[in-house]
Amino acid sequence: MLEPWKIGKVIRIENETHSTRRFWIEIPEMQKFDFVPGQFVTLDLPIHEQKNKRWRSYSIASAPDDTNIIELVIVLLEGGAGTNYLFNQISIGSEITLRGPLGKFILPEKIEKDIFLICTGTGIAPFRSMVSYLHNNNIQPQKNIHIIFGCRTYKDALYRKELEELQNKLPYFFYHPVFSREAEVNEGEYKGYVHAVYENLIKENKQPAHFYLCGWKNMIDEAKERITAIGYDKKDIHLELYG
Repeated sequence: MLEPWKIGKVIRIENETHSTRRFWIEIPEMQKFDFVPGQFVTLDLPIHEQKNKRWRSYSIASAPDDTNIIELVIVLLEGGAGTNYLFNQISIGSEITLRGPLGKFILPEKIEKDIFLICTGTGIAPFRSMVSYLHNNNIQPQKNIHIIFGCRTYKDALYRKELEELQNKLPYFFYHPVFSREAEVNEGEYKGYVHAVYENLIKENKQPAHFYLCGWKNMIDEAKERITAIGYDKKDIHLELYG
């Protein structure tokens, strides 16, 4: 049964990059907004008469924290009716109709295999929620968790400082930023695309693993092909599409 629609109130907005904005939304009718890291909400925006053309879904970027506030990170898409509305019509105090939490793109209850969280762009959102939740609740997985995050340039690296700090604090967490349009990168960073990075990590230590993919469809399609070609089962691959 679907969650009922609720009214959210925008209480904070910040520009994260030149084309990406963070929105904090409070749901006043609830004392606590319960969700599992990796889930999403659907917004009903007044951009079309037909319901299904008004709906836009976004992964929750914040971790559950016993409040009624969630964070979304949204990229402005050229010609996108939904994102143009959010960027140009929404301000602090605006109300947004939303439904959720929704989705089953979540970590296993027991992390008994290495986990590769592979993403591009705002696909980082559910993975930031997952790793922040593990840290905030002092959960210590027995296996390693890798975020492999593909961006064009340094200025596109969402939550970079935060993820670098988490890598320094958590012995099981590894952050691998990958830049396709930077001429030079620093130690611990990569040039090119995400695929070479996870393939090299697997070659170093091929063990049972879960692969979570979130981002542009082309990246996800290629990753599925490459991961299964290496010998992993389709059941090891978990997907979240957008765009």
